[in-house]
Amino acid sequence: MATVQMSVSPEDLSQVPRGNERIPEAGILVIFGASGDLTRRKLLPALFHLEQAGLLPERFAIVGVARRPLGEEFAATMRTSIVEFGSVEAGDSRLDGFVERISYFPLKFDNPADYTDLKAELERIAQKKSIGGRRMFYLATAPEFFAGIIENLGAQGMAQPGQGRVAVVIEKPFGHDLASARALNYQVNAVFDESQVFRIDHYLGKETVQNILVFRFANGIFEPIWNRNYIDHVQITMAETLGVEGRGPFYEKAGALRDVVQNHMMELLSLVALEPPSSFEAESVRREKLKVWRAIPSIPILNAVRGQYGPGLVNGERVVGYRDEARVNPESGTETYAAVKLQIENWRWAGVPFYLRAGKRLRKRATEINIQFKQPPLLIFDRLATSSPCQQIQPNLLTLRIQPDEGIALRFGAKVPTTPEMAVCPVNMDFDYEEAFGKSSANGYERLLLDAMLGDQTLFAHRDGVETTWALYTPILKAWAAKPPEVFPNYLAGSWGPECSDHLLERAQHEWRNNLGRKA
Repeated sequence: MATVQMSVSPEDLSQVPRGNERIPEAGILVIFGASGDLTRRKLLPALFHLEQAGLLPERFAIVGVARRPLGEEFAATMRTSIVEFGSVEAGDSRLDGFVERISYFPLKFDNPADYTDLKAELERIAQKKSIGGRRMFYLATAPEFFAGIIENLGAQGMAQPGQGRVAVVIEKPFGHDLASARALNYQVNAVFDESQVFRIDHYLGKETVQNILVFRFANGIFEPIWNRNYIDHVQITMAETLGVEGRGPFYEKAGALRDVVQNHMMELLSLVALEPPSSFEAESVRREKLKVWRAIPSIPILNAVRGQYGPGLVNGERVVGYRDEARVNPESGTETYAAVKLQIENWRWAGVPFYLRAGKRLRKRATEINIQFKQPPLLIFDRLATSSPCQQIQPNLLTLRIQPDEGIALRFGAKVPTTPEMAVCPVNMDFDYEEAFGKSSANGYERLLLDAMLGDQTLFAHRDGVETTWALYTPILKAWAAKPPEVFPNYLAGSWGPECSDHLLERAQHEWRNNLGRKA
């Protein structure tokens, strides 16, 4: 397939505004669970990227909180992590000043007395650095600690604004089913107002995810055909080549449906399907996303399939099956692959099937949204060409590549030159983010951390959305729990998943698009 590459001119890039109007006010960021991988691999590198961009206030402090007695070594460890995971030069002149903002406070999450001491420590730092009362609490802990931390913050009076805005950032998972999500939301809102709560899904921090809205609503040529009259079906794929990577106990409780389908994939679905919001503000965007999720009827159990990988070859390397992974039940019924077919019953999308699939140990790492358009009503060129090198005229396909090879491709038919007949072959118009804008070291948390500090909830989940998506998937989880899989594992590592997943599409005469990525 021929490819026509697309680019951005230097003149256009020079017109992009580079203002500093998004610098937050002075404040203290408190990270619970600061000794974990999320803090050193993602949060601290992202914060330093904001520092490099001049987007952090001058009066700003970071307090790491965890149970281990790390002391002064915490800041040194974070410095090393920023260099290692943030693509930062060890000699960057801004590193020393940034690391001076970092301190550590040991705390047992279930000990109320420790929160009294934490409050005093924050007040001491605020007075010393003239920061004021602005606080943001980031819960980067295991979910079982969320409720206790929030309750203790409330008991010490740290949840309500005094001299500045107070916010709490909560990492996923937001519950493990509808009942637990409702209970967690109740516990959170008993202490924090919903306007203070930022439920973070790092997928929404990715530039390519945010670009879905720009692509749709900043370009007049696509939105008129973004509906049931022109679109045949939509596929969203989140494929990983990795296994559980030592996270056996976590994954045994989660599985693919809970881990990524109910949250990441439903967010992608909503951005593809929502109606134009009145503005790019939190209330407007969240309202349209919620309308999409509420328009999805109950998903029949026949429209949901599950799989688990067995031994196989991934990228030429032999790997074990899921049941042989460390700290995994050797008779586990946890799914490492999940796929669903659903409908959105509204005026725009009625009759258009949406297919979602996510899996580990698949053939290729790729997250893509593929939007296939309907064929023309009359394929006249099929009648003319008798010796075409292409077997069949392919439908137009729009591909949004979320990761890797971030970009957008549009497939359309073109006449093959030097042939006496009207021979048609597919070609691609291809836009690549890295080629157009250069490679970025950002990990997606930069935008989300900055928005949370500014109080902008646009890219964060609301409690209504969390509960609505859990309501769709909890019945499937209950059905799967009530009837353990008869044959697990049911796909080889390095394949594209179980055969039953193909049958999900065959009933509608569709098939999964497996040549994913720009270099497929």
